[in-house]
Amino acid sequence: LNTHFFWYDSADEEPTSQSDHSEIQGTLKTLASKLDDLSTCNDLIAKHGAALQRSLSELETLRVPLEGGEKIKAVNERATLFRITSNAMINACRDFLDLAESHSRRWQRVLQHEREQRTHLEETIEQLAKQHNSLERAWREAPAHAVNTSVMRHDVLIPWKEEASDEDEDTEYFDAMEDSPAFITVTATDPSQHSDWNQEDNVSLQPHRKRRTQIPEKPNYSLNLWSIMKNCIGKELSKIPMPVNFNEPLSMLQRLTEDLEYHELLDKAARCENSLEQMCLVAAFSVSSYSTTVHRTAKPFNPLLGETYELDRLEEFGYRSLCEQVSHHPPAAAHHVMSQRGWTLWQEITIASKFRGKYLSIMPLGAIHLQFHASGNHYVWRKVTSTVHNIIVGKLWIDQVELLTLLHFYDYQYFVKYSKPRNVTGVVKDSDGQAHYILSGTWDDKMESAKIVQSSRGSSSSEGKQKTVYQTLTPKLLWKKYPLPENAENMYYFSSLALTLNEEEEGVCWTDSRLRPDQQLMEAGRWDEANVEKQRLEEKQRATRRRREAEANCSPGASFIKRAYGYRPLWFHQRTDEMTGETIYVYKGGYWEAKERQEWSMCPDIF
Repeated sequence: LNTHFFWYDSADEEPTSQSDHSEIQGTLKTLASKLDDLSTCNDLIAKHGAALQRSLSELETLRVPLEGGEKIKAVNERATLFRITSNAMINACRDFLDLAESHSRRWQRVLQHEREQRTHLEETIEQLAKQHNSLERAWREAPAHAVNTSVMRHDVLIPWKEEASDEDEDTEYFDAMEDSPAFITVTATDPSQHSDWNQEDNVSLQPHRKRRTQIPEKPNYSLNLWSIMKNCIGKELSKIPMPVNFNEPLSMLQRLTEDLEYHELLDKAARCENSLEQMCLVAAFSVSSYSTTVHRTAKPFNPLLGETYELDRLEEFGYRSLCEQVSHHPPAAAHHVMSQRGWTLWQEITIASKFRGKYLSIMPLGAIHLQFHASGNHYVWRKVTSTVHNIIVGKLWIDQVELLTLLHFYDYQYFVKYSKPRNVTGVVKDSDGQAHYILSGTWDDKMESAKIVQSSRGSSSSEGKQKTVYQTLTPKLLWKKYPLPENAENMYYFSSLALTLNEEEEGVCWTDSRLRPDQQLMEAGRWDEANVEKQRLEEKQRATRRRREAEANCSPGASFIKRAYGYRPLWFHQRTDEMTGETIYVYKGGYWEAKERQEWSMCPDIF
């Protein structure tokens, strides 16, 4: 199956006057001139000060009354202090000018970018005006093909620059993209093709078992974040000892399981006979997993090595999910889901996190695999980087940036006046490059698809590159975010699914996240006790690791894996993935059979 997506955001910005650049240069020239004057004065002070001190020293050698000698000595000391102070002043002035010059270089880059963007936007507007005239002519010649001539304008992408280095984080600016994908959509109405292929046989969302709908409200604990984070800049987040005050009462394994909140999209996709329609639903599913993050700025618990989490929804929704923490440094989790409704999903995710002072970057590494049983269609994509802004000051907010295998996400442009946050737009093409669907929406709300009925490709000319014009049917809803439960703002903004993840479940393995004591205490609002318990569990894990490594090193007959890593997961094993060539952990079976027998003796004691 060879299909393609192209995604980008819409953005405009205001041009900056050329006079700003001249003003900056003039200011720096004036500062340099004043510094030269100060340097001249400093040289004169040093010259005359040295002469004065020599004269005072000569006076001290003369025979003068005792009182006069003491006064001369005092004057000599004051002259010395005066010279030191004047040298310090000129050094401070020189440092100020160096700082001004470094900022000037940044300002010049920003101004240069603004000029380039103004020119680029002028060219784009000119192209759009020409295309508008072409559309009007086409409408006059064939009005039956374009009953509704409303135009959706997709401007040139202006993405955020690649993440700055640790040494130069403040020099953030934008790069122009000359060849960014852009197109124009014209919606045509056609009653004969108005059926909604994705609205078939809606699966009941009501579970057979009554699930809980609320948890204890989040306590109002105050804590000085900066006092903890100031010594952690540039470090891996997983290596920073963090109190539960910054957590939510769920583990990372449970957060992975939340990807299944809109599993019904995959149920519908499994029933699709058309692979392109199936691709639209898979794309909507991949976007839907980010909808739970928009308000969820708290950190999930780092799972202990060997920790597991199961979600058995076989009776209600036809699937079973299992996660296991298979590595601690780096932290990695393996996930496997099997659905009786025609699909299997598996993934291994390694979380790399960096605190950058102003924001926190969370970088999931690893591929997500999805295979449909009937068709054998196999999809692979990767999660994007999440960025939590305003870590120190202001209201926390989260954004999704960078690139997936199937989707292109770009972050919100905070210096762009008309940038639309969380926007996702794209084109679904077949293996021959022919476009069939337009996808549009936002990752925190909904996704729609519109079937393309006609397209006209632009051509390059001296007037600039023309954008493709797509004529589509009315968009159909693929996915819509469920409303949050009542009082969600006081329950960590958990979704209806998240509220059920910690509820009691009979027969789960004793390594299951819902049995983790510090997490249970936190959910109950007993945060002080939770912090003590969290420290105990982490120290227990460190002691277990030291003992395991010592035993592995002392055992000549130990396996290679034991000698190299000192640990082997219970429910997953490493295999080379045929699709990506990567070595990943995949489910080897046995968990659900062990649960049926209630045989957990092989499981580690981690809590």
